[in-house]
Amino acid sequence: MLEGAKLIGAGAATIALAGAAVGIGNVFSSLIHSVARNPSLAKQLFGYAILGFATLTEAIALFALMMAFLILFVFQTIK
Repeated sequence: MLEGAKLIGAGAATIALAGAAVGIGNVFSSLIHSVARNPSLAKQLFGYAILGFATLTEAIALFALMMAFLILFVFQTIK
């Protein structure tokens, strides 16, 4: 029973990965729209997009993945 709860908890922790995927899509979708409107700012906008991707969106995904691995492999059942 505890093993099943651990697997369900790890699966629930990975739900944040779907949200991170949507966030990454939004960041680069906005980059494409912005560059289409003003191509002369492409270099500056790309820097902002990478900043948003790396520090904000990807950090949440890595944190959620770390929590899932902690639930699966570190928290052992106490007997």
